[in-house]
Amino acid sequence: MQDAATLLRKAWLSRNLITRLLWPLTLVSRAWLLLSSLLDRLGWRPATSLPIPVWVVGNVLVGGTGKTPIVIHLATHLQSLGFKTGVIARAVGCEDQSTQEVRVDSMASQVGDEALLIKHRTLSPVFVGRARALAAQALLQAYPETQLIISDDGLQHHALHHDLALVVFDDRGLGNGWLLPAGPLRETWPRKTRGAVQFLVHTGKHPFENSFPADRQLSPHAVNGLGQTRPLSAWAGKPVQALAAIAQPEVFFAALRAHGLTLAATHALPDHAPLDDWTSVPGEDLLCTEKDAVKLWPHHPQAWAVPLECRLPDVLWAQLVQNLQALSSPHGQKTA
Repeated sequence: MQDAATLLRKAWLSRNLITRLLWPLTLVSRAWLLLSSLLDRLGWRPATSLPIPVWVVGNVLVGGTGKTPIVIHLATHLQSLGFKTGVIARAVGCEDQSTQEVRVDSMASQVGDEALLIKHRTLSPVFVGRARALAAQALLQAYPETQLIISDDGLQHHALHHDLALVVFDDRGLGNGWLLPAGPLRETWPRKTRGAVQFLVHTGKHPFENSFPADRQLSPHAVNGLGQTRPLSAWAGKPVQALAAIAQPEVFFAALRAHGLTLAATHALPDHAPLDDWTSVPGEDLLCTEKDAVKLWPHHPQAWAVPLECRLPDVLWAQLVQNLQALSSPHGQKTA
């Protein structure tokens, strides 16, 4: 049976009886956005500006659109180009939202599964906290050689000034085009960029407006918490379990099936669901996403994570690097 969140997510794709009944409540959302914009214009809520560029990878829709794999790709590719990059994020699903550094041996229950995954994949400095400006300042204090900070989400977080935004869309586009709670939009579209350079990226099969495609593919190999690697083809013809606690679990399951795997059971859990008490069926291997693996491996190291490889097109990268180099002068620091 589908939960309420899944049903509402489907309802947001069109203007139907459910969403029309919720539409009057969007006036509250619109009033808050207008008030927020007024406070910004009057200077009553000044944004913190850093001495280095800040890029935000976010979305205007509720629910996952594939931001974190793009953050990982940005950080690792920039490192390969010689840029010293740091990442800030929220500790999603954690009670403690104070500013803290994410370490390789941190627990997902303390720093959030996405932030911990970013740390594992990039080995960049990663800080989390409710106040992104404080997290960014703490990162810079601890790692003063950092040349660029990437914010995982935070597109609507105006307390920290950002220079560039990658707005990520999936095949939902704008859904029914209405604000929460009658639609999936966190803010009106087109959005106010507040002087930042903005690029649109789509992670689905259907482009949105003038967006750039993000090439996303499951790795042909899986890894477990014991440091072992195995090709997905090794499970051909063998029943396996699959687990995904992400926004759209079926996308992960479909990708595994596309690799020729037979899924004896699928476990679709809510996004960011804790997995402390998870137990798998004895005798069957368990395949999961990397975001699930950082929660499973401390007590279930034999679980196999299948990495999601993401890449942005070269034409977009040329503009991103050009923008980063141009930003180095106004910020008073060369970035390369």
